[in-house]
Amino acid sequence: MQLKTNNLKFLTKVKYFVLSIIMLSSLTTMAQEIIEDKEDIKEVAKTFDPSERMKVDGVAAVIGDYVILDSDIDNVIEQAKANGESLEGVTRCKIFGSLLEDKLYMHHSIQDSIVVNPAQVKSYVDQQISVFSQQIGSLEKLIAFYKKDTEQELRDEMFELNKNKQMIELMQQKITDEIEVTPEEVRQFFNNELKGDLPMFGTELKLAVIVVIPETTEAERQKVIDRLKGFKADIIENGSSFTTKAVLYSEDTGSKKDGGAYTLNRNRPQMVKEFRDVAFSMEEGEISEPFKSEYGYHIIYLEKIRGQEYDVRHILMKPKLTQDAINEAKEKIDNARARIVAGDITFAEAALEVSDEKETKFEGGQLRNPETQDFTFPLTKIDPELYGQVQNLKNNEISTVIQERDRVNDVKFKLITVTDRFDEHEADFAKDYLKIKDLALYSKKLDAIGEWQEEKIMETFIKLNGEHRECDFNANWLKKEN
Repeated sequence: MQLKTNNLKFLTKVKYFVLSIIMLSSLTTMAQEIIEDKEDIKEVAKTFDPSERMKVDGVAAVIGDYVILDSDIDNVIEQAKANGESLEGVTRCKIFGSLLEDKLYMHHSIQDSIVVNPAQVKSYVDQQISVFSQQIGSLEKLIAFYKKDTEQELRDEMFELNKNKQMIELMQQKITDEIEVTPEEVRQFFNNELKGDLPMFGTELKLAVIVVIPETTEAERQKVIDRLKGFKADIIENGSSFTTKAVLYSEDTGSKKDGGAYTLNRNRPQMVKEFRDVAFSMEEGEISEPFKSEYGYHIIYLEKIRGQEYDVRHILMKPKLTQDAINEAKEKIDNARARIVAGDITFAEAALEVSDEKETKFEGGQLRNPETQDFTFPLTKIDPELYGQVQNLKNNEISTVIQERDRVNDVKFKLITVTDRFDEHEADFAKDYLKIKDLALYSKKLDAIGEWQEEKIMETFIKLNGEHRECDFNANWLKKEN
């Protein structure tokens, strides 16, 4: 049982390795190529000659309605090397086996009428392109990096890759959705699967924060509003350029170089709600009145409406912080720290009383792990900046006042404390029950996927070509008799 579980976990690691590389790769021949006609499948299959070492037309395998090309395997390996990924333990046969699994999921997701939401896929592609473009420097550089001629060509390929990835995930979800584990199954899993080789759980922390943000004065806010109104009047009355003013004066560093340009879509949540509400209520050629968001004050110029898409430009300006406001915030958090250290008030009480961070102040300042939605943070996965602030703190020790800035606030002050620390230790059934339960559930889902895979392989048209038939697969892709 232990060997079986380890093998399944390794296969899962390989699968997600392959998926992550494919999602970042520039595939010139799509691994997800579909054959529309069943007769075509038979014709492709007829061309296979297992005695030949060279692949006919580069076809490594046919599985259901899909083909896998030799170049698909090559691309995964080449892209992994280009991205600096480790290929240790990941053989060509393992990658090929993972691609076979993907096609099996995709084929049967179609047979089971699993529906992928195109709008959701398109939204995810938009997010990817936005993030990747920022990382590489520009959209033009991103298009060149992926060796595409146009933005649309890149979008089409990323759409197809993301759609196929979602097909796989939805099929896996359908297989495992109703699987649960009972307390007795968790106990048996611990005794039978883990007891002989207990896993180590790394150090974890529970953290709490108090955040105080300096307040701008009403006078400074009014200065910004008046200035934005002046820009609007100058554009309307004197024909000044909105684009030029955005380049010169906007404090949105992401858009000012493009004259404040954004394209919004009614079907996708982009920008903050206040921004969307104003933009979608405007007419072409209109300039809004100044309005407030968490980022500051804006005016919007609606250039063009194209169906569900709105081409807008905006100017963002932030009220200036006075030194008095900064000093007042610093004094407020210094006083809170002094009261906590003196024992006059608890950290949780101080968070409720003085913290400006709405997400944490009503939970005693406790930070919630965005990945797991609980309050524990694995020490090795904590953001490096946060790690530097907490690594030397003892339980319930209060940090010194930390001054920071974020995407919204140029200045903010923070206190942080470790409310609990769980040092690295071998798995303990009582202390780590929830983690062990997750492992037991994961193992049970892997078993269900393995059983489903075994059944579907036998009822699906599968043909492997040439040297690929010599791979030592965990799954019975060659349909050998037991």
